[in-house]
Amino acid sequence: MRIIMLGPPGAGKGTQAVKLAERLGVPHISTGDILRHEVAKKTKLGQAAHKYMAAGKLVPDDLVIEMTLKRLKAPDARKGFILDGYPRTLPQAQALDKAAKIDAVVNLFLDPEDLVKRSTGRWVCPNCDAVYHVLTNPPAKRGVCDKCGSALVQREDDTEKVVRARIRTYDDLTEPLAAHYRAKGILRDVYASGHIEEVHQRILEALRK
Repeated sequence: MRIIMLGPPGAGKGTQAVKLAERLGVPHISTGDILRHEVAKKTKLGQAAHKYMAAGKLVPDDLVIEMTLKRLKAPDARKGFILDGYPRTLPQAQALDKAAKIDAVVNLFLDPEDLVKRSTGRWVCPNCDAVYHVLTNPPAKRGVCDKCGSALVQREDDTEKVVRARIRTYDDLTEPLAAHYRAKGILRDVYASGHIEEVHQRILEALRK
């Protein structure tokens, strides 16, 4: 299956995308992770994207489209994929429409204040990209990744000021995506509050419809 995960920052797209990818045996493709790696390596793309990411703004469409479509051509994505963080604008969606047939779009939704609490409590592993949360999914040992033992860090775009800016940006620019995919009949709205497994089961139920 070719599935898109939609939803504002902090709704749990990454966590649910990983679980869904493992269940379906397809790659989890996160444009956010790819961009952060480019920033860490200080590539030309990373340097261009960093100023936008640090301010909680979207990276320009042309950079994101080129990077994502190139990734979708990789051998492991031929049988399907879970897209996390793309598309975020209508031009990105239109570029994807021309490149691949999407089977379903999972639209996670949550109260804005809950989104702030979720994002500001999030910590990630800089080595293996595992994601933790101080309230809902803490590591076994505080500040240490369960999977590889690396020290966890908080992303610079997970501070409250930046998170609120990201939510406003999402509302302004990417909510029209829901209308775009609803018109195609492939949008599945899923309430994202609750434990990770509860939300995962809601997603599976929505995909069966």
